[in-house]
Amino acid sequence: MDIQRIISLVKETQGIIRNREMAARVKEKGVADYVTQVDIAVQDFLKSALHELAPDVQFLGEESGLQQMDADNYWILDPVDGTTNLMHDYQHSVVSLALCHNKEIVMGIVYDPFHDELFSAIKGEGSLLNGRPIHVSTAKRLSETIIGIGTAKRELAKENFTRFLRVYENSQDIRRLGSAALELAYTACGRQGGYFEAYLNPWDYAAGLLLVQEAGGKVSDWAGRSLDPARGSQVAGTNGQVHDELLKLL
Repeated sequence: MDIQRIISLVKETQGIIRNREMAARVKEKGVADYVTQVDIAVQDFLKSALHELAPDVQFLGEESGLQQMDADNYWILDPVDGTTNLMHDYQHSVVSLALCHNKEIVMGIVYDPFHDELFSAIKGEGSLLNGRPIHVSTAKRLSETIIGIGTAKRELAKENFTRFLRVYENSQDIRRLGSAALELAYTACGRQGGYFEAYLNPWDYAAGLLLVQEAGGKVSDWAGRSLDPARGSQVAGTNGQVHDELLKLL
């Protein structure tokens, strides 16, 4: 499958995502969980375009819900990862698209339309940022790097903030971008040494997982086990060298 054609399709969403009128049309799905007209429009556009490009590949998108996938190949799409950011024009929202083949992510794309940064990876071929190879941080210890955090479910807030303090005390600093896919992309290109969150759905982490792995890093659950891209999970993605140290703090 031609990744450049898919990248072109994903980049066509820039105008939709940067439409402030559409971003202001908001529906609350749950506690601190929102969907805008942008989310729906991006998903509708890409679902249709990808079906035309590859009609035999099934589709899993955040706004169509988690389904029981019974195909060997399917797309995993988060049309806007960072919807709350988008609502406030806090310009850290991305499109995250992955291709899953036989329960393994084989292609991942994360597109930041505000900074025009396109992260991409094909299994076995490395990770790229705007067409140039990227690699994870060379930090050997948490004290040499910054770590991205995700707040996940509000009912876990007290436990999460206790963990954040432990990681903060053992690293150079912590950051929260408000987009899991972007956190993993930033880990892949070495801007931070790692990232963790107590729960992510497949559409949150699928593309970023491959980006980190192909850039030389490691992604697992908090027990160090491989992730099943058909299921939600705890997630920790790092440069690999600080992975065990981070997991001990979680």
